[in-house]
Amino acid sequence: MQMPPEALLAVTYKCNAKCHMCNTWQFPTKNSEEVSPADLEKLPGGFRFANVTGGEPFLRSDIEDIIEVVLTKTDRLVVSTNGYYTDKILAAAERFFPRMGVRISIEGLPAVNDDLRGLKDGFDHGLRSLLGLRQMGLADIGFGTTVSDRNAKDMVELYELAEAMGMEFATAAMHNTYYFHKFDNSFEDIEMISDQFKTVAKRLLKTNRPKNWFRAYFNYGLANYVRGNARLLPCEVGSDLFFMDPFGEIRPCNGMEESMGNIREKSFDEIWNSPEAQAVRSKVGKCDKQCWMVGSAAPAMKKDLATPAKWVVKNKIKTLLGKEIDWCFD
Repeated sequence: MQMPPEALLAVTYKCNAKCHMCNTWQFPTKNSEEVSPADLEKLPGGFRFANVTGGEPFLRSDIEDIIEVVLTKTDRLVVSTNGYYTDKILAAAERFFPRMGVRISIEGLPAVNDDLRGLKDGFDHGLRSLLGLRQMGLADIGFGTTVSDRNAKDMVELYELAEAMGMEFATAAMHNTYYFHKFDNSFEDIEMISDQFKTVAKRLLKTNRPKNWFRAYFNYGLANYVRGNARLLPCEVGSDLFFMDPFGEIRPCNGMEESMGNIREKSFDEIWNSPEAQAVRSKVGKCDKQCWMVGSAAPAMKKDLATPAKWVVKNKIKTLLGKEIDWCFD
């Protein structure tokens, strides 16, 4: 089996935030349970992209050792954080400049962000981290939001803030999985939330950056997901992507709990080509969750580039002509 091009690596379930859409903070890992930098050495090299996440990864005292190892395995590395630990974030970015990227979770404008994340002055800390990274000259930086009824109306303003700061802006929507320890997330005002994603997609299409045009397609997919429809592209996690949890279990993604094996017990090659891995992949094809997370959507978009490209070309032209975008929701 060909090695996966992308990796999602959760290195801790400890978190200093108490987000309304995620209960991971209630189930923190112990230091002794978490994968070590030596464990990560067993991962193969040659990844196109790797994301180090948590929990809050900067709660790991050895986070710089982890980053150092993962950088040897991938062409591009991004660390996802809530941005609270500014000094640690800037120290790591300076040490590994310019090779690491950083994405900071901002759930809304200040009052909304701090309420939804249960983190006093969380917006201030996140913004300070972003500004410090920008001043440093780090190119691969940005922030993003996980959208719900409670923060959807801040999304366009956050996009404008990212544009003004010259940073990437990522969007996501609430999901229910074992990873979040949440199964009761739901959308109430579906039309309003869908319209916010559509507005961001329109803004992205109006820019002169092709990367933004494909982000518009991703936001179209989020609007589609919120409406409860089937995902726009087939999911092939477990082949194009894997998720490693803090205990070293290799799973297809952070939405399916099935494990292919543990990196502490076997080599990655043994795990990836095992009968257990093949059994898990067969379940991926039958999964009915219809998730549209960037971890699974981005590899699918790269694999079937023609489908999003066709949508982009068609609707970029419509945007230039002042016509309405063709959303094609089922």
